[in-house]
Amino acid sequence: MVVDTDICGIKVGDRYPAHVMGIINLSPESFYENSIVSPDSVLEIALKMVEDGATFLDLGARSTWRFSKPISRKEELERILPVLEALKGNVDAVISVDTMFSEIAEEALKRGAEIINDVSGFTADPRMINVVADYGCPVVVMASNKIPGDPLGMDSIIETLDSIIQAAEAGGIKPEKLILDPAIGRWTDEKLPIYDFETLDDFERLKIFEKPLLAALSRKSFIGEVLEKPASERLYGSLAAAAIAVYKGAHIIRTHDVPETFDVVKLSGALRSRPSVVKEGRYEVSVLEVKTPQDAAMAMRNLGATGIGSQVMQNKSIHLMLKIRNLTTTEALIIKQEMLARGGDTALTRDAVSHETEMTDVLVMGTLLQFERLAKKLEGQARSLPLISELIRECIANRSDLEYRYLR
Repeated sequence: MVVDTDICGIKVGDRYPAHVMGIINLSPESFYENSIVSPDSVLEIALKMVEDGATFLDLGARSTWRFSKPISRKEELERILPVLEALKGNVDAVISVDTMFSEIAEEALKRGAEIINDVSGFTADPRMINVVADYGCPVVVMASNKIPGDPLGMDSIIETLDSIIQAAEAGGIKPEKLILDPAIGRWTDEKLPIYDFETLDDFERLKIFEKPLLAALSRKSFIGEVLEKPASERLYGSLAAAAIAVYKGAHIIRTHDVPETFDVVKLSGALRSRPSVVKEGRYEVSVLEVKTPQDAAMAMRNLGATGIGSQVMQNKSIHLMLKIRNLTTTEALIIKQEMLARGGDTALTRDAVSHETEMTDVLVMGTLLQFERLAKKLEGQARSLPLISELIRECIANRSDLEYRYLR
């Protein structure tokens, strides 16, 4: 689960400080007008970004805002090439080019670009895989199925990224060259801010891929939804989101606001716990933190387990502790007995065990599978245990229910 890699000479991973990627926006169609850079000032702005802490610079000549006026590939190329020429050899940063099209990527790589940032995740131009594989360059791939950023919810994002990774590796791209972007932002009409809240809240789930993670959330619409402010007034919201993303595992933050973001990234990275890994000779032991059965199944499949085997075992991999309040002592002891019979355990007050109290709270510990079997058993019991069965099921379901978590 530990990410430790080298991207164009820069150490990126869980043991290193997170990096800032400065946005150099060459597109007048952008949603954030204040970010647009004129070709004459590009070098000056790039140098200032590096001075302020950016280790990556991302050049974009085509706006991906869903309301922007489309431009031709020829125009995109004409915007990007002079800027690459101006920056080549003059800026101490890794240059990334934000494009969905293989011919633009190829021309950019010829002129000094070192990373390709494809927000379509290879869906806009399948030949992009061949270009990236041929040049052996790192590539940022954003979660996309049919159009950029269309997955809804973290389960869909993870499934999509898994498919993109498989396609990339089948096309000859080395696994260590992939950088993952979970597609935060209003990429489609259906993608409401609620989905971005979930993505940021569950960002650590992306660690299951063991790859560098990029968060592109600067001044985006989900921030405006909360603050009720236009893009020009979303700096502080962007910084809050960046801090959360780094704390939850992001390795690169793509931003319009380099100096402010650099400070936030540095502090939140210092607060982030380091992964637990122990090595001795050829042996290594690390903690694998998994939040959902789907993620557990993916970890097993990545290890080489069969799909059926992974599915069978996935509910055994997630452990929970539930607190149930105001049970009678008899109800508590029945729950303890039934959970012990299923391999779990239950803690309750000593006085309840000796029947010296009538009421007690309990802590019930076990896997999702054990709780599922406990709930089924309690359905047929007396007293209020069938109701407790329903409450257990509802409580567990609410952990992953999007509407419950963000609209309650």
